Amino acid sequence: MKRRKAGVLAAAVISGVTVVSVPPATAEPSAPSADVVIAEVYGGGGNSGATLTSDFIELASSAAQALDGWSVQYLPGSAGPSSNWQVTPLTGAVAPGGRYLVAEAKGAGGTVALPAPDVTGSIAMSATAGTVALVTGTAALTCRTAADCAADSRIRDLVGYGSATVREGTATAATANATSAARPDTLADTDDNAADFVVGAPTPTNSKGETPGGEPGPDPVPARIHDIQGSTRISPLNGKRVGGVTGVVTATRNFGDSRGFWFQDTEPDGDPRTSEGLFVYTGSAALTVKPGDAVTVTGTVKEYYPDYKPDSNFQSLTELGSAQWTVTSSGNAVPAPTAIGADTVPEALVAQPGGNIEGLALEPGRYALDFWESHESEPVSVRDARIVGPSTQYNELYLTTKPEQRPTPRGGTLYSGYDRPNSGVLKVESLIPFSQRPFPKANTGDTLTGQTSGPVEYDSFGGYTLFATELGNVRDGGLRQEVTRKQRGGELAVATYNVENLSAVDEQAKFDLLAEGVVRNLAAPDIVTLEEIQDNNGPSGNGDGVVAADATLRRFTDAIAAAGGPRYEWRQIDPQDKTDGGEPGGNIRVGFLFNPDRVSFVDRPGGDATTAVAVRDERGKPALSVSPGRVAPADPAWQSSRKPLAGEFVFRGRTVFVVANHFNSKGGDQPVHGRFQPPARSSEAQRLQQARLVRGFTDQLLAVNRNANVIVAGDLNDFPFSPVVGTLTAGGTLEALIDTLPADERYSYVFEGNSQVLDHLLASRAPRGVDYDVVHINAEFAEQASDHDPQVVRFRPSAGNPVADAYWDLMDLFDRLFPGRR
Repeated sequence: MKRRKAGVLAAAVISGVTVVSVPPATAEPSAPSADVVIAEVYGGGGNSGATLTSDFIELASSAAQALDGWSVQYLPGSAGPSSNWQVTPLTGAVAPGGRYLVAEAKGAGGTVALPAPDVTGSIAMSATAGTVALVTGTAALTCRTAADCAADSRIRDLVGYGSATVREGTATAATANATSAARPDTLADTDDNAADFVVGAPTPTNSKGETPGGEPGPDPVPARIHDIQGSTRISPLNGKRVGGVTGVVTATRNFGDSRGFWFQDTEPDGDPRTSEGLFVYTGSAALTVKPGDAVTVTGTVKEYYPDYKPDSNFQSLTELGSAQWTVTSSGNAVPAPTAIGADTVPEALVAQPGGNIEGLALEPGRYALDFWESHESEPVSVRDARIVGPSTQYNELYLTTKPEQRPTPRGGTLYSGYDRPNSGVLKVESLIPFSQRPFPKANTGDTLTGQTSGPVEYDSFGGYTLFATELGNVRDGGLRQEVTRKQRGGELAVATYNVENLSAVDEQAKFDLLAEGVVRNLAAPDIVTLEEIQDNNGPSGNGDGVVAADATLRRFTDAIAAAGGPRYEWRQIDPQDKTDGGEPGGNIRVGFLFNPDRVSFVDRPGGDATTAVAVRDERGKPALSVSPGRVAPADPAWQSSRKPLAGEFVFRGRTVFVVANHFNSKGGDQPVHGRFQPPARSSEAQRLQQARLVRGFTDQLLAVNRNANVIVAGDLNDFPFSPVVGTLTAGGTLEALIDTLPADERYSYVFEGNSQVLDHLLASRAPRGVDYDVVHINAEFAEQASDHDPQVVRFRPSAGNPVADAYWDLMDLFDRLFPGRR
């Protein structure tokens, strides 16, 4: 389903999004109120994620009603003996069929003011729970229970939302910073708040009919769907009330808090740029319309941005809100979906003018994003499509409509450059109730057989999405986890593994899966750099001051030993509390595991969260001042980010320096499928600073001895072709080992159906016999121990001079020919 709800998307609103809807005219109507009622309540104004700056209460009436001497009053949700009603006196009147807007407290956030209120108060309402009463007087109420308030004749109407103890019947659902509780336009008043109100985006309207960004006007504009959609991404009727919009219902979403229906005009205008489909958003209101119903709809045209921000990086969905509709007939033929073949969608993703593409005329024959926009809310179909991104916990998967577009050997689609986006990738979700058809489990390389069809619209998670009313079956593509070879006696094996927020409070199954990957799939490397190790109580201990991770690492190493692996030791440095980013409270960090039977760690005391490691020259050999030690931890480049950890190891008399990394994330970057083209990579600036520091540190090691063995490992959160990796590899001092693989095998992570690289192993020139492998065990699979694939490099370390290297080469050869003889 579309994730408009808190917990998946941060709650927020966009100015003027109107979502209150009424049942279709064919449904049995509820009785309207005889006079003025509370029409809408909103307490999230100015809060985090809110667009509106103020709380408000809105009244409505089917008849003229003077309000002089009346008031609206507010009681906190969990009313107790000390709770008091707060009062805002009213003046003036509400017109028949009109609205009356009461502005309440203004918060510190938000970007959009209410339309001019009819009266202004100062009550700071809760965003999630409370009671609002309309009172024929200005004296504060004294009732604190539903029964006592029902007996107070001064109360003309009352609504409790969320966990309110005072309400009519059952309280309406909880609201949030992005949502209000609103009574549909019929103004039905059954004295049951849950039945009379729906939760959706706030729609404040004053007595003049003004809304934030909307225009007053009593008469809707006649329009067809293609008139509303227009030939650009933004409707030419955006913000207008339109009426007489006809079409046949093609699909419904009748669950969750983002219900609505899609309908399509059966008399197209012949313009390939204008979609003939449109979505009607009804919030949490239940639907009675069904596919095949012919409807006539009146509603307000809005551009819905999935993050509710007027300055969103994402594209919008043109939709109708505050809608009323009439079913004129049923059982009509549903318009056939547009069949999507290998050559239907253009190869180029989008025109790139260097800014916002919303105002550009669509060119669906040239650009993929324009093609999908020109079919927005229309049904489309795919057949026998290859799955390129596994099914997720959010019941979604990714397929490709272009099977020949940069395929990987294991069935994915490779992302290989900023100028080579994969225009064939399409996300699939399901509108079929899971009780009837559970969402399928699928791996990369599987096939979604038969026909999959449904309306398409834009989603911030993955771009254009097919919401399936018909869903094909998954045919197993035979994908299996990879197993790398065991290192030979004279080879040192160094791996990197992002273990995805591992903490000691995780279930044992996660530890066991990760341990199996280390022992079986990675063949028990000598050294493993770990990313996303959390403290002992993980995010559950947010703010408690716990930063130690010994219990986390002990459980992990115990699980490895239980799986038949070596008894690894670990080295790491506890961060300062809540300074290294990642999941709040988790105190994420990097660390080392090492097998003491194969390699020794050089411990040099003094390393802590704030002490910077330095490079020393000990008779022409580099050494660390502290080991383990953090690289420039006080530098602003590491603000709210993981600090690199340097360690000094000795393998068969040869020193190896390993630097474990986890650069800052790509959070905040504009999406590849967004409205700004080319997308800005704002997070890259910090990673560039981080890369310069790590490169500077490795240069110091190599300045002492250019034949030093240096491995830079970890989740760099950037691509091989990025300036960040380019900074590390400039001049050839370090080599990005991912570049040594065949081009179509260069990936360790799958994001939005794109096989790509975020994790890296880089090596200095000294290691010999380098053998590198990305071990695909997670990213392509629906069942994952982590969302990253680990990597391993096997090599013979240099001893620092040609004579010593020749000696060790002979010894390594002897060990291979006569195992266990030396």
